Amino acid sequence: MKRRYAMGSFLAGAAAARAGDEMSGPALLLAGYAVGGSATEASALLAGITVSAAVGGPLLGALLDRSPRPGRLLARALALYGTGLVLILLSLGRLPLELTVLIAVFTGLLGPALSGGWTAQLPRVVPRERMPRANALDAMTFSLASLVGPALAGALAHLLGAPAAVVASAALIAFALPAAWTLPMGRDQDQDRGRDKTPPAASLTADLAAGIRAITRTRPLARATLASVVSCTGLGMLITCTPLLGERAFGSAAEGTLLLTCTAVSALVANAVLARRPRTIAPDTIIWSSTLLLAIALVLSATGHPALVVAAALTAGVGEGPQLAALLAIRHRESPERLRSQVFTTGASLKITGFALGAAVAGPLATHSLPTALLTAAGVQLVAALSFHVFRPGSC
Repeated sequence: MKRRYAMGSFLAGAAAARAGDEMSGPALLLAGYAVGGSATEASALLAGITVSAAVGGPLLGALLDRSPRPGRLLARALALYGTGLVLILLSLGRLPLELTVLIAVFTGLLGPALSGGWTAQLPRVVPRERMPRANALDAMTFSLASLVGPALAGALAHLLGAPAAVVASAALIAFALPAAWTLPMGRDQDQDRGRDKTPPAASLTADLAAGIRAITRTRPLARATLASVVSCTGLGMLITCTPLLGERAFGSAAEGTLLLTCTAVSALVANAVLARRPRTIAPDTIIWSSTLLLAIALVLSATGHPALVVAAALTAGVGEGPQLAALLAIRHRESPERLRSQVFTTGASLKITGFALGAAVAGPLATHSLPTALLTAAGVQLVAALSFHVFRPGSC
């Protein structure tokens, strides 16, 4: 069945779903502000659809692992997520804000399907020997989505109105449904059939507990997860600082979004190079060394010099893109087969939580002192590198 399913279909579906996801945040912000006329209402929608992902990730992953046809369950999750976006749009201005936010919260529970839930199915599509390159290509879809999604949301909102951007994000997610629905079923590698004799847990609760144990007790997986979550906290701080950084360095807060574009392009190029030579550097080495690159980028940003700020944005992409590819590779390598989806979706949920924490801390800190906020974020990246080395394999 793997032979009949093209890797191109997997990547096209992943790119479409993730671009729709990246569009949905800015689109909801713009729609909430356009319809409600309030920045508070707009931010409440975004908070609602992101905060619940931390809860939905482990549960969704466990359900995917238990399903004999995970692709169809994934397709249903995508369909419900897209439907939720449309329902949020329809309820704006017609229902009380509290109910609209509640719809956003329930929609956000399915958010990890677009990231970890999809990537966890990659070993069903390609044989083991092609996994390193396929993994790097999969990571590129994240960078591509972060580059295209927000830009497309802004362009559509400008040309057709904010509601059109929300509808377009849902349409992109719907475009991915056939690729998800037709994903291969069965075990990820034929040779694993005789190796993994562990029976599935008797209950969903037991599966959830087993997934947490797999992440915390498998040392390479634990240290990669911890380092990536801490690093994502620093990235949340950086992204929160970009409007102020654009204003200080270039005289316009809007220039901050261009810095994010530079980072996304740089990450995409770095992963393209990695896809050509996927075995050049071990994923474990990339994880901790990428945090050092991110720390350097943040220190350069703190100078406020325009040329150094642009260099910082490009350096951040060289660190961020390969870090994600390496993290996915380690998850594929270390996750027990029957818990793979849960490991991926739980990891995605933890990163979302770390990002939100970093954004929350950076706001008031940057208001007080932008260089202090950026240097603090650099320190967080150094902590991420240190935390990786704390969890050495076998050091119980």
